[in-house]
Amino acid sequence: MAPAERGEPVEADRLLVLVAGGDQKAFEELYGLVSGPVYGLVRRVLRDPAQSEEVAQEVLLELWRCAARFDPGRGTALSWVLTLAHRRAVDRVRSARAAGEREEKAARRSEGPAFDQVVEEVESGLERDWVRRCLDRLTTLQRQSVTLAYYDGYTYREVAQRLSVPLGTVKTRMRDGLLRLRECLESAA
Repeated sequence: MAPAERGEPVEADRLLVLVAGGDQKAFEELYGLVSGPVYGLVRRVLRDPAQSEEVAQEVLLELWRCAARFDPGRGTALSWVLTLAHRRAVDRVRSARAAGEREEKAARRSEGPAFDQVVEEVESGLERDWVRRCLDRLTTLQRQSVTLAYYDGYTYREVAQRLSVPLGTVKTRMRDGLLRLRECLESAA
């Protein structure tokens, strides 16, 4: 038999009015009527049994404290109680999500770069400086050829076209320039 057929909504309405007046016996009866549906609704929202029990207890405590806010003209006691339960469960989900996001942000802020990462960044910065110094020691023609090929990604043929020189000349400049770069960088190490 459905709760409506047993008269539970009407009974819950009557009991809630008595609870608003401070009747503890009426609260015990109301608790027996609504605790199952409250827990079921909260459990569907939260999915965690322990948290669901905690939130259901909070809702039932709120029911005792705020029974006077119930307005029978706006709906049944059961729908009012379930609305309280749903709101409290959603608040718990939002609170947990916000706490997780805060923890995640705090963890990101407290994490500095790993030691190895710092070392790698310093080393790569030093290497870039050495490469620049060594490039500056090349002739203008060698530096142009190496830069176009290795930094700008042009092929030897494209470098020759851009500089308006024969392909063989570019190859010679590249070979000589790379040999000088190697010597310079080896002396830096």
